[in-house]
Amino acid sequence: MRNHLICLTTSLALALFAAVPTATAVTVVPEGNRNASQPGVPAASAKRTRDLNTTYEAKYQKIYNLLKTDSKLRSKIASVARTYGIDPVHIAGALIGEHTYNVDAYDRLQTYYVKAISYVQQGLAFDYQGETIGTFVKRPQFSECAQFKDSLRLWTCREDVWDHDFRGKTVGGKRFPDNRFSTVFFQPFYAGQSFGLGQLSPLVALQMTDMVNRYSGLPKLDADHAAEVYKTIMDPDLTLPYMAATLKHSIEVYRRVADFDISKNPGVTATLYNTGGADARARALADANAARIANGQAPEFPAENYYGWLVNEKIDQLRELF
Repeated sequence: MRNHLICLTTSLALALFAAVPTATAVTVVPEGNRNASQPGVPAASAKRTRDLNTTYEAKYQKIYNLLKTDSKLRSKIASVARTYGIDPVHIAGALIGEHTYNVDAYDRLQTYYVKAISYVQQGLAFDYQGETIGTFVKRPQFSECAQFKDSLRLWTCREDVWDHDFRGKTVGGKRFPDNRFSTVFFQPFYAGQSFGLGQLSPLVALQMTDMVNRYSGLPKLDADHAAEVYKTIMDPDLTLPYMAATLKHSIEVYRRVADFDISKNPGVTATLYNTGGADARARALADANAARIANGQAPEFPAENYYGWLVNEKIDQLRELF
C-alpha cells in the first residue's frame, strides 16, 4: 500500500464543488472515476505480472470469478459489511484491486484456510536482529505513545516514532534500515509482504484490532503472538472484519478531517486501502484545501489511483455480485 492519491484538476473540482454552500460542509464524492484514463501502474506491479506470464485482465477475471462462484464468500462479505455499516462493494473493490495488481487469487477459498493453519504451525516472531517488537517499543523514544489506549492511535504513534527517531539511523550503537516500520519488524518472510484474501499487513491488523474487537467480538491481537496475527490475516473468516474496519476507518477519517464523504465511491476507498495512511492523507488534503480556499481557489477532491480506477471501471459487475 504505497501510492499517492491523485487529485482532480481545478476546473473539475470547481464544477463538483459548485453546489456546496460552505467550506466546512461535508461534500459527497460522487461515483465514478475523476480521471478519464487509468493512472500509471507502478513498475513493480507490471514486473510481477510479466514474471507470472499473465495479464491484469486475467488476474481480474480470476478474483472476480472467485467472488462470483463462491456464494458463501459473498454472503460473508455482505454480513461483515452490514456489521460495519459499509457497502459490501467497498470490500469487493479492495479484493479486486489487491488480487489484480499485487498478487494472484487462489482458485478456491479453501486454500486460504490451509495456509492459515500452516502459518500457525510455524515459529514466528516480530523482531529485528533478535530484538522483539515488544522489547523495541519499550525504548524511551516510545514513551509519548503510552498516552494512547486504543490500538489504532497506539500503533500509529509507534510508526511515527520509528520514522522520526529510528528509520535510517544508528541508535544506541544499532543501525536501523531506512525502510518502513512494517517491513523491518512485521514481515519475517521477506520484505514487502502482505497476506491472505485481503492482503493485509500485520501492522494494519494490529492497528485495527480494537475496532474489530468492538464490532465483531474477535479477540484482540498481540504483537508478541505473531502466529495468531498471521492466522487472523490468512483466515478469510477472520480477515474480512479487518478489511471492513480498515475501509470504515478511511471513510470516517475523510469525513471528520477532510470534510469529504467517500462512502459513495468505492474507487477512492480502494485507493486508500492500497496506499494506506488514510489519516495522514486526510490531514494533508484538509490542509491543502484550507490554503486553496484562503486563496480563493476551489478545493481539490480525493480521487482514485490506478488501483481504484479499475474498481470504479468495473463497478457495475461488482454491484451485480450483491
